[in-house]
Amino acid sequence: MKKYLVTGSAGFIGFYVAKALLDRGDEVIGIDNMNPYYSVTLKEDRNDILKKYPNYTFHYLDLVEREKLFDILKKEKPKVICHLAAQAGVRYSLENPYVYEQSNLLGTLNLLEWSKKSVKNFVFASSSSVYGGNRKIPFSESDRVDNPISLYAATKKGTELMAHAYHHLFKTPMTGLRFFTVYGPWGRPDMALYTFARNMVQKEPIEVYGYGKMLRDFTFIEDMVPAVLNCLDTPRGYEIYNLGGNSPVKLMDFISFIEKELGVTAEKMFLPMQPGDVRETYANIDKARRDLGFEPKTSVKNGVKRSIAWFKKYYSD
Repeated sequence: MKKYLVTGSAGFIGFYVAKALLDRGDEVIGIDNMNPYYSVTLKEDRNDILKKYPNYTFHYLDLVEREKLFDILKKEKPKVICHLAAQAGVRYSLENPYVYEQSNLLGTLNLLEWSKKSVKNFVFASSSSVYGGNRKIPFSESDRVDNPISLYAATKKGTELMAHAYHHLFKTPMTGLRFFTVYGPWGRPDMALYTFARNMVQKEPIEVYGYGKMLRDFTFIEDMVPAVLNCLDTPRGYEIYNLGGNSPVKLMDFISFIEKELGVTAEKMFLPMQPGDVRETYANIDKARRDLGFEPKTSVKNGVKRSIAWFKKYYSD
């Protein structure tokens, strides 16, 4: 049995990764500050599922609290860190920039400082947002990403740079994962999928930005988790991987899938692009295929079907 630290364990991706580790018999130390950016109840419900495992230990903590964090790490002594805690959301970073500086940069720095002592592998979440307004499609890990167009993207690029420095200085293996629009059951309510679904059910109009002309490379959560576990199991020096569906979907098609599953036609408010947003995301996943065996299998149509089935059940109970 290995012992893993999973930060953001009550979050969407953190919940799935922690559960996968627990299911295979590993020990997981979870840390989450239950940030009220979205429903704390949803986070607690995810965490309650994890708490049923005898090999799960949870700590309520903000990663910026360095002394408390180090006390926990001294006690638990995890050898592998999966750092998924972060303040999410491009649009929210325009409203509350300082929480991104604290959570995404200082929180990560605290973990990196600890990691140089005794950690054998450090895997962390980055984002497709680091590609900014790059016009070369699909996005490749070798592309330059030094022109972020949102503070959120800048902080995620910052985590990559800090991780690279710590790897160079202390030789700790570091793997960064650039997630592309991850979705699925138990997803965040601020995600477009659930924002659209909620408004449709409540017979309220949905806000369609970019006048509906945007494309997104959606990634179904269950397709992605095995690749994360592969990174945790295999230290690789310093590496960055794209994890995306490798097949951009038009926003209007995405909306039509939701309409079909709910049996409603949405009233649509077409609006211009929002500051910090990009028109298209598209991941080149050749490197992840080669090194991680990553292969998206769930079509967006089927992924939306499964997500809406969960949405109906969770929010009707």
